[in-house]
Amino acid sequence: MTRSAPQPAVERIVEPVAHALVVGVVPGQPELVVRTAARWALAVGGTLHLAYVDTGRYVVEEHPDGTVRHAPVDPDGVDDTWDTVEADLRAWVEELLGPTSAPTRIPTSSPTSAASAAVPWVLHYLAGRPDRALTHLARAVDAAAIVVGTRAPGPGSKLRELVDGSVAVHLAHHQHRPVLTVPLDVVDWTATRSPW
Repeated sequence: MTRSAPQPAVERIVEPVAHALVVGVVPGQPELVVRTAARWALAVGGTLHLAYVDTGRYVVEEHPDGTVRHAPVDPDGVDDTWDTVEADLRAWVEELLGPTSAPTRIPTSSPTSAASAAVPWVLHYLAGRPDRALTHLARAVDAAAIVVGTRAPGPGSKLRELVDGSVAVHLAHHQHRPVLTVPLDVVDWTATRSPW
C-alpha cells in the first residue's frame, strides 16, 4: 500500500495571525534572516520558533511540542560541544531580539532598530536532516510558515548545495507550509549565463 504525503490545499492553510513562524538558524548566519522573520512575526502577532538542526546528531525521540532528545552520530566520539553551540546561539538571538521572557515594544521607525524585541521567541536545538526537523517542529507548533536563509556565499557553497541540496527547496517539495526564503547574496542579472 502506497502512502501519500499530505498535499497543499486551501483547507490546510494555517491562518498567519497569531500563529508561529519556524525559523532555521545556523551559527554565523547573517542577522538578516532572524530580523526578517521577527518583522513578519511582529506584523501578525506570532511567536518565533528559532531552530538549529545539528546534522552531526540524530533524533532519539521526538516530543509532541517539537523538541527532541538527540545523540551523537558517532557513539565513540566525545561530543560535548552541542550545549556550547546552543548557548552561543541563545546569546546571539537575545542580542538581536531581547530576552525571550520579557518582550518589550520598541518603535519600528529605523530598519536597524530593535523592533523585533517585541516578538516572543523560543530556541530549539534539533538533530538530523534540517528539512525534516523543521517540518516536524512546524507541525508541532502549528506554524503558518517556515523561514530560512539562502546558502551563504563562500568557497564550496555551490558544491555543498549540489551534494546536500537546498533546505528551502527540500522544504518546498516535502511539506505543505509556505517557505519564506530570505536572500543572503544575490547575483547581478548581467553576470548569469542562463537564457532566462
